[in-house]
Amino acid sequence: MKKKITVLTGAGVSAESGITTFRDSDGLWENHKVEDVASIEGWYRNPSVVLDFYNERRAQLFTVKPNAAHMAIASLENDYDVTVVTQNVDNLHERAGSTRIIHLHGELTKVRPENCCNDMDGFSEETVFDIGADAIHVGDKAPNGAQLRPHIVWFGEAVPKIDAAIDAVEAADIILIVGTSLQVYPAAGLYRYAKMDTPIYIIDPKDVSVRDGRLTHIKDVATKGMETFKNLINSR
Repeated sequence: MKKKITVLTGAGVSAESGITTFRDSDGLWENHKVEDVASIEGWYRNPSVVLDFYNERRAQLFTVKPNAAHMAIASLENDYDVTVVTQNVDNLHERAGSTRIIHLHGELTKVRPENCCNDMDGFSEETVFDIGADAIHVGDKAPNGAQLRPHIVWFGEAVPKIDAAIDAVEAADIILIVGTSLQVYPAAGLYRYAKMDTPIYIIDPKDVSVRDGRLTHIKDVATKGMETFKNLINSR
Protein backbone atom coordinates (compact mmCIF):
# COMPACT_ATOMS: atom_id res chain seq x y z
CA MET A 1 0.00 0.00 0.00
CA LYS A 2 1.32 3.43 -0.93
CA LYS A 3 2.11 5.90 1.84
CA LYS A 4 -0.16 8.93 1.98
CA ILE A 5 1.23 12.43 1.38
CA THR A 6 -0.94 15.45 1.99
CA VAL A 7 0.42 18.59 0.34
CA LEU A 8 -0.71 21.97 1.64
CA THR A 9 -0.06 24.69 -0.94
CA GLY A 10 -0.39 28.45 -1.05
CA ALA A 11 0.38 31.38 -3.31
CA GLY A 12 4.13 30.74 -3.30
CA VAL A 13 3.77 27.59 -5.38
CA SER A 14 2.15 29.57 -8.20
CA ALA A 15 4.26 32.72 -7.88
CA GLU A 16 6.99 31.26 -10.10
CA SER A 17 4.38 30.84 -12.83
CA GLY A 18 3.79 34.59 -12.76
CA ILE A 19 0.64 34.72 -10.66
CA THR A 20 0.87 37.64 -8.24
CA THR A 21 -0.03 37.52 -4.57
CA PHE A 22 -1.42 40.39 -2.51
CA ARG A 23 0.56 39.60 0.64
CA ASP A 24 3.83 40.67 -0.93
CA SER A 25 2.55 44.05 -2.15
CA ASP A 26 1.46 46.17 0.82
CA GLY A 27 -1.98 44.62 1.04
CA LEU A 28 -2.86 45.48 -2.55
CA TRP A 29 -3.81 42.83 -5.07
CA GLU A 30 -3.26 44.03 -8.64
CA ASN A 31 -3.66 47.64 -7.38
CA HIS A 32 -6.93 46.88 -5.61
CA LYS A 33 -7.59 46.91 -1.89
CA VAL A 34 -8.08 43.30 -0.87
CA GLU A 35 -11.26 44.12 1.04
CA ASP A 36 -12.76 45.56 -2.15
CA VAL A 37 -12.25 42.45 -4.29
CA ALA A 38 -11.82 39.54 -1.87
CA SER A 39 -14.50 40.04 0.75
CA ILE A 40 -18.21 39.43 0.84
CA GLU A 41 -18.66 43.08 1.87
CA GLY A 42 -16.83 44.16 -1.29
CA TRP A 43 -19.25 42.08 -3.37
CA TYR A 44 -22.26 43.70 -1.72
CA ARG A 45 -20.77 47.19 -2.18
CA ASN A 46 -19.81 46.92 -5.84
CA PRO A 47 -20.31 43.60 -7.64
CA SER A 48 -19.27 45.13 -10.96
CA VAL A 49 -15.77 45.91 -9.65
CA VAL A 50 -15.48 42.40 -8.21
CA LEU A 51 -16.64 40.73 -11.42
CA ASP A 52 -14.24 42.80 -13.56
CA PHE A 53 -11.37 41.93 -11.22
CA TYR A 54 -11.98 38.18 -11.46
CA ASN A 55 -12.57 38.40 -15.21
CA GLU A 56 -9.04 39.80 -15.49
CA ARG A 57 -7.59 37.14 -13.19
CA ARG A 58 -9.39 34.41 -15.15
CA ALA A 59 -8.02 35.68 -18.46
CA GLN A 60 -4.52 35.97 -16.98
CA LEU A 61 -4.66 32.38 -15.76
CA PHE A 62 -4.68 31.07 -19.32
CA THR A 63 -1.51 33.01 -20.18
CA VAL A 64 0.58 31.15 -17.59
CA LYS A 65 1.65 27.54 -17.19
CA PRO A 66 2.33 25.16 -14.30
CA ASN A 67 5.91 25.44 -13.09
CA ALA A 68 8.36 22.79 -11.99
CA ALA A 69 6.95 22.78 -8.45
CA HIS A 70 3.44 21.94 -9.69
CA MET A 71 4.91 19.22 -11.90
CA ALA A 72 6.99 17.78 -9.05
CA ILE A 73 3.97 17.65 -6.76
CA ALA A 74 1.97 15.85 -9.46
CA SER A 75 4.83 13.36 -9.98
CA LEU A 76 4.62 12.29 -6.33
CA GLU A 77 1.58 10.26 -7.39
CA ASN A 78 3.93 7.81 -9.09
CA ASP A 79 4.99 6.52 -5.68
CA TYR A 80 2.54 7.89 -3.13
CA ASP A 81 -1.17 8.34 -2.47
CA VAL A 82 -1.30 12.14 -2.75
CA THR A 83 -3.93 14.68 -1.78
CA VAL A 84 -3.29 18.35 -2.55
CA VAL A 85 -5.05 20.83 -0.27
CA THR A 86 -4.60 24.26 -1.82
CA GLN A 87 -5.48 27.79 -0.83
CA ASN A 88 -4.97 28.79 -4.47
CA VAL A 89 -7.91 29.40 -6.78
CA ASP A 90 -5.94 28.76 -9.98
CA ASN A 91 -6.05 25.44 -11.86
CA LEU A 92 -2.29 24.92 -12.19
CA HIS A 93 -2.26 21.79 -10.02
CA GLU A 94 -4.87 20.23 -12.30
CA ARG A 95 -2.99 21.26 -15.42
CA ALA A 96 0.22 19.78 -13.99
CA GLY A 97 -1.48 16.41 -13.55
CA SER A 98 -2.47 16.20 -9.88
CA THR A 99 -5.65 14.16 -9.62
CA ARG A 100 -6.93 14.68 -6.06
CA ILE A 101 -7.22 18.36 -5.16
CA ILE A 102 -9.19 20.10 -2.44
CA HIS A 103 -9.65 23.81 -3.24
CA LEU A 104 -10.21 25.47 0.12
CA HIS A 105 -10.84 28.95 -1.29
CA GLY A 106 -12.77 28.06 -4.43
CA GLU A 107 -11.87 27.93 -8.11
CA LEU A 108 -11.25 30.85 -10.43
CA THR A 109 -12.70 29.20 -13.55
CA LYS A 110 -16.03 28.47 -11.85
CA VAL A 111 -19.09 30.55 -10.98
CA ARG A 112 -22.32 29.97 -9.10
CA PRO A 113 -25.58 31.80 -8.35
CA GLU A 114 -25.10 34.43 -5.65
CA ASN A 115 -28.05 32.96 -3.74
CA CYS A 116 -26.58 29.45 -3.84
CA CYS A 117 -25.16 27.81 -0.79
CA ASN A 118 -25.09 30.87 1.42
CA ASP A 119 -25.37 28.42 4.30
CA MET A 120 -22.00 27.11 3.01
CA ASP A 121 -23.06 23.50 3.43
CA GLY A 122 -21.38 22.64 0.16
CA PHE A 123 -21.79 22.87 -3.58
CA SER A 124 -23.09 20.57 -6.28
CA GLU A 125 -22.50 20.16 -9.99
CA GLU A 126 -25.99 21.57 -10.54
CA THR A 127 -25.10 24.90 -8.95
CA VAL A 128 -21.45 25.42 -9.92
CA PHE A 129 -20.48 26.09 -13.53
CA ASP A 130 -17.04 25.94 -15.15
CA ILE A 131 -16.72 28.85 -17.58
CA GLY A 132 -13.03 28.52 -18.42
CA ALA A 133 -11.61 31.93 -19.39
CA ASP A 134 -15.01 33.53 -20.10
CA ALA A 135 -16.08 36.77 -18.47
CA ILE A 136 -19.24 37.37 -16.44
CA HIS A 137 -20.92 40.71 -15.81
CA VAL A 138 -23.72 42.23 -13.80
CA GLY A 139 -26.91 40.91 -15.37
CA ASP A 140 -25.51 37.48 -16.25
CA LYS A 141 -27.88 35.03 -14.60
CA ALA A 142 -27.73 31.41 -13.52
CA PRO A 143 -30.51 29.01 -14.56
CA ASN A 144 -32.31 29.80 -11.29
CA GLY A 145 -32.45 33.49 -12.25
CA ALA A 146 -29.92 34.73 -9.71
CA GLN A 147 -26.84 36.81 -10.52
CA LEU A 148 -23.71 34.76 -11.16
CA ARG A 149 -20.76 35.33 -8.82
CA PRO A 150 -17.24 33.92 -8.70
CA HIS A 151 -16.97 30.51 -7.02
CA ILE A 152 -14.50 31.96 -4.53
CA VAL A 153 -14.48 31.80 -0.74
CA TRP A 154 -13.95 35.42 0.27
CA PHE A 155 -12.94 36.92 3.60
CA GLY A 156 -16.06 36.94 5.74
CA GLU A 157 -17.31 33.60 4.38
CA ALA A 158 -17.03 30.09 5.79
CA VAL A 159 -14.70 27.49 4.25
CA PRO A 160 -16.97 24.56 3.30
CA LYS A 161 -14.19 22.11 2.43
CA ILE A 162 -12.20 22.51 5.64
CA ASP A 163 -13.50 19.21 7.05
CA ALA A 164 -12.31 17.29 3.99
CA ALA A 165 -8.91 18.97 4.35
CA ILE A 166 -8.68 18.01 8.02
CA ASP A 167 -9.48 14.40 7.12
CA ALA A 168 -6.66 14.40 4.54
CA VAL A 169 -4.16 15.76 7.06
CA GLU A 170 -5.19 13.29 9.76
CA ALA A 171 -4.74 10.37 7.34
CA ALA A 172 -1.32 11.45 6.06
CA ASP A 173 1.96 9.63 6.62
CA ILE A 174 3.86 12.71 5.42
CA ILE A 175 2.82 16.38 5.37
CA LEU A 176 4.36 18.76 2.84
CA ILE A 177 3.70 22.51 3.05
CA VAL A 178 4.67 24.56 -0.01
CA GLY A 179 4.36 28.28 -0.64
CA THR A 180 2.15 29.30 2.26
CA SER A 181 3.04 31.66 5.08
CA LEU A 182 0.70 29.82 7.49
CA GLN A 183 -0.99 33.13 8.33
CA VAL A 184 -4.48 32.72 6.81
CA TYR A 185 -6.82 30.71 9.00
CA PRO A 186 -8.32 28.18 9.07
CA ALA A 187 -5.82 26.79 6.53
CA ALA A 188 -2.85 27.90 8.63
CA GLY A 189 -3.78 25.50 11.42
CA LEU A 190 -4.33 22.41 9.29
CA TYR A 191 -0.90 20.86 9.91
CA ARG A 192 -1.75 20.60 13.61
CA TYR A 193 -4.18 17.79 12.78
CA ALA A 194 -1.32 15.53 11.67
CA LYS A 195 -0.54 12.47 13.77
CA MET A 196 2.19 12.96 16.36
CA ASP A 197 4.64 10.75 14.44
CA THR A 198 3.96 12.31 11.02
CA PRO A 199 6.97 14.19 9.60
CA ILE A 200 6.19 17.68 8.33
CA TYR A 201 8.23 19.43 5.64
CA ILE A 202 7.81 23.11 4.81
CA ILE A 203 9.29 24.76 1.73
CA ASP A 204 9.60 28.52 2.15
CA PRO A 205 12.49 30.87 1.32
CA LYS A 206 11.71 32.93 4.42
CA ASP A 207 12.04 32.09 8.09
CA VAL A 208 8.97 30.38 9.51
CA SER A 209 7.44 31.09 12.90
CA VAL A 210 6.14 27.55 13.39
CA ARG A 211 7.85 25.70 16.23
CA ASP A 212 7.21 21.98 15.92
CA GLY A 213 9.65 19.15 16.51
CA ARG A 214 8.26 17.22 13.54
CA LEU A 215 9.05 20.03 11.13
CA THR A 216 11.90 20.17 8.60
CA HIS A 217 12.33 23.58 6.96
CA ILE A 218 13.60 23.59 3.37
CA LYS A 219 14.58 27.24 2.96
CA ASP A 220 14.11 27.72 -0.77
CA VAL A 221 11.59 28.72 -3.41
CA ALA A 222 8.99 26.14 -4.40
CA THR A 223 10.68 24.83 -7.57
CA LYS A 224 14.09 24.22 -6.00
CA GLY A 225 12.61 23.19 -2.68
CA MET A 226 10.62 20.41 -4.31
CA GLU A 227 13.83 18.93 -5.71
CA THR A 228 15.31 18.89 -2.19
CA PHE A 229 12.13 17.40 -0.73
CA LYS A 230 12.04 14.55 -3.25
CA ASN A 231 15.68 13.74 -2.53
CA LEU A 232 14.99 13.71 1.21
CA ILE A 233 12.03 11.35 1.09
CA ASN A 234 13.70 9.08 -1.44
CA SER A 235 16.61 8.65 0.95
CA ARG A 236 14.42 7.77 3.94
